[in-house]
Amino acid sequence: MASIYLIRHGQASFGKADYDQLSEKGAEQAKILGKYWQSMPAPTQIYAGDLLRHGQTLDNFLLGYQGKKPSTILHSGFNEFNHVDILSCYDEKWQDFAKMAALISQKSYSNKTFQKDFAQALNRWVSSTFDDEYKESWGQFKRRCISALQDVMNQARGAKKNAPKSNHSDEICIFTSGGTISAIVQEVMGLSDEKILLVNQQIRNTSVTKLLFSDNKVNIDYLNNFNHLTIAGNDWVTFR
Repeated sequence: MASIYLIRHGQASFGKADYDQLSEKGAEQAKILGKYWQSMPAPTQIYAGDLLRHGQTLDNFLLGYQGKKPSTILHSGFNEFNHVDILSCYDEKWQDFAKMAALISQKSYSNKTFQKDFAQALNRWVSSTFDDEYKESWGQFKRRCISALQDVMNQARGAKKNAPKSNHSDEICIFTSGGTISAIVQEVMGLSDEKILLVNQQIRNTSVTKLLFSDNKVNIDYLNNFNHLTIAGNDWVTFR
């Protein structure tokens, strides 16, 4: 039996032209998670998407953890979907994303309006009716995420097969994004597209989703655990 922990990145720079940067709060969230992990089984392997926010979350996690760092593998299969492309295909005003991000940050474009736009853009993408318009369709995105998870499990199986027999369990951490976690949860639980979009809306920054796998069986132990943040104070709990 092995454990895989899917860790969402810390709060990113919402309302900025370059979303792919942790905010100060996001960096601290990752440190809080790292400190919390001192009471958890030590990671034996770390994977991360190659987006900047994934690496920054990992770096700050390690600052809080202060334990032995296992080897780290970057895997682009764990990257998030392209939200700029999804919004731009939905409405051409989003093609100038820097301008729209500035409007959001100045509150002249309300957060509620953005959420409505983003939800409708996601629904359009997931419908698969306009697949040829996107750089990566919903179906392609899901297959990429599942393939990345399969790579991790195959590597863990291979390492275990070639290692001396031991009672030691693999503890694998993957630093990734909410959409990626949702796609993997959908596959494991057999959820509909409609239900997984609801799950995606609820995944908090630096939350942990734990998978258990043995041979070809994969199960979810728990989903979207952000207890480390609630212990630190509810102000630390964020969605993006």
